[in-house]
Amino acid sequence: MAQGEDPDGRHGTLLPSRLHLLLLAVLEFVMGAEAVALCFSQQWMHVFVTILLMAMIAFPALFPARMPIQIPSEIQIFVVLFLFATLFLGEVRDFYHRIWWWDLALHGTSGILLGLLGFLVVYVLNENELVDMRMPPSFVALFAFHFAVSLGAVWEIFEFTMDQLAGTDMQKAMWGDPSGLTDTMWDLIVDTLGALVMALAGWRYMRRARHERTDHWLRRFVDRHPNLFARF
Repeated sequence: MAQGEDPDGRHGTLLPSRLHLLLLAVLEFVMGAEAVALCFSQQWMHVFVTILLMAMIAFPALFPARMPIQIPSEIQIFVVLFLFATLFLGEVRDFYHRIWWWDLALHGTSGILLGLLGFLVVYVLNENELVDMRMPPSFVALFAFHFAVSLGAVWEIFEFTMDQLAGTDMQKAMWGDPSGLTDTMWDLIVDTLGALVMALAGWRYMRRARHERTDHWLRRFVDRHPNLFARF
């Protein structure tokens, strides 16, 4: 038993839950104050984005029973921070134009996180005794890579659609290209690199775990959150 962990494992999830709620309160306060300021300046599109984001990140914490699955606080923290950095700091506070590398950093992070998500999904199915399949590490890594790249491409389609229909500027006219095509291509390139890093790391992890007959942190993560990876 790990130091500081009680027998039923509740202590191990207590700190992330408190951290999640504290982070949520701080971010909601910051965005609420910004929404009020935006109302005075009549920037209604940014007001809408800010209020929508506040609702998106608060709903899972305030109404967990309405969620189809119980999402661990650790994952919610990462998602909340990513949404805050992308939609609030990036779009509302205009970090995409103020900091030239902001968009690239977020897309690289999203590639890694989406690759991790794809890897976790296939890994759990692969290791579950009720699912009759046994995939090699190379296939799991390949799926995680394509999963992340595909969702990255879907996001770029969403940006293009919003710019065309709602008049937003999600495809930034940067890199000397007013059309936004260069920005889109760099986003996809960084998404792909992030997904590749995660896929290679996952492939190496699975090969090592099977060779040593141990699952290290991933098995502990799955066992710690049975509601996320429903085992019947």
